[in-house]
Amino acid sequence: MEKFDLTPKMLPNLDRQLGFPLLEFVASRETYNEKDLDRAKYELLSSTNMVDFLGELYTKLHDGEEPPADFSDKRERVMKQLEEFEQKTERIRSVIEMPEVASSLRQDRVQNMQFLAENYQCKPEMVKDLFDFGQFHYSCGNYGGSSDLLFHFSVLSTDADLILKAMWGKLASEMLMGNWETAYDEAIKLRETIDKTAFAEQSQQLQNRVWLLHWSLFVFFNHPSGRDGILEMMLMPQYSNTIQNACPWLVRYLVAAAVVNRRRKNSMKEVVKIVSNIGYMYKDPLTEFIHALYVDFDFDAACVKLKECELVLNNDFFMAGASEDFVDCARLYFAEVYCKIYSRIDLSSLTSRLFMDQEDGEKWIVKLIGENRLDAKVNLKDNHVVINPQINHIPQQVIEKTKFLSFRSQVLNGAIDKRQAYLVKQSTLAETAEQ
Repeated sequence: MEKFDLTPKMLPNLDRQLGFPLLEFVASRETYNEKDLDRAKYELLSSTNMVDFLGELYTKLHDGEEPPADFSDKRERVMKQLEEFEQKTERIRSVIEMPEVASSLRQDRVQNMQFLAENYQCKPEMVKDLFDFGQFHYSCGNYGGSSDLLFHFSVLSTDADLILKAMWGKLASEMLMGNWETAYDEAIKLRETIDKTAFAEQSQQLQNRVWLLHWSLFVFFNHPSGRDGILEMMLMPQYSNTIQNACPWLVRYLVAAAVVNRRRKNSMKEVVKIVSNIGYMYKDPLTEFIHALYVDFDFDAACVKLKECELVLNNDFFMAGASEDFVDCARLYFAEVYCKIYSRIDLSSLTSRLFMDQEDGEKWIVKLIGENRLDAKVNLKDNHVVINPQINHIPQQVIEKTKFLSFRSQVLNGAIDKRQAYLVKQSTLAETAEQ
């Protein structure tokens, strides 16, 4: 399974604390050497302030040896810093906790800062201290405290760069606490902010989108609406392009979400196109199953890959709990394509291809015909299904090929407008500087 493990590709695009659960999962699957994993965990968290936890990892890594004196010194420094931050932010924390202040704050951050400055003598540097304290709490593993402080900072600050960083920190904190409802909302807000922000360089926007695609996997595979959310985001032109150009391995999760989300079957065409485009850069049993089924129409190869998919998903951190759903839905897609190709189907052959026993296979194919309203007759005596071909009329084909053109045109127009606004702003700044 080391061949299909995405952990080495995921870790560089995750925060250190977010990467730790992936290493814990891999350790439970015994994919890598245990000592190597313990060393990786220690190195991953070594730059954080989780001193006590690091001490435990050190002891485990060195066969029970007590941590060196440096750990005690670092712990004292951390406690001293904590006390300093408490004193430094005491004034502004006491102000923002007042009910009358909370009810007076608005969406306009400039007005919020003016209100605090005029009525409570709060200065901008005091707001910046909230950000620093929130970061410190996060580094110590106190995600609840970090989330609260970063939220208050983002409501009050007018520094766009720090607000974006605070949003990343709040999203990570909510995910690590398992607050998936809040984390889902934060991921959507962050996506909208990234798409609207005019970065100095396009590469910065690309990098933020790469990070968001990776971080959002935690949310999408734990939230009830996650299967819709991941398809919605990954199929947006800007994010599907990001996957194809910067992180092709994420197509695994796009394929998985598309297969298990039967309510959005129309998205499969776009997914197949993306899988075909990046086949030369990345492939695994999930993408090969899709390619074999929808591009090559190689049903034997698709069956082999479907069997491999179950093993891959059982050893994937994000998809381990959805492998059974994936296999069940993949069988349905297999049968749908199979029924479109052949007009007479041997039930025994079909059920054996899908690794099902005869009785369950017969019930399953009857249910499939009913759900998809196929013009078919089942002859259990001869053990065959006879399917009358469906004609896809030309007007319907035209409608299907053009129904997304309006949405894509709006996205392109929006991107052009944002770029033009940025260029005008830069030109204005340059003229002001010359004057």
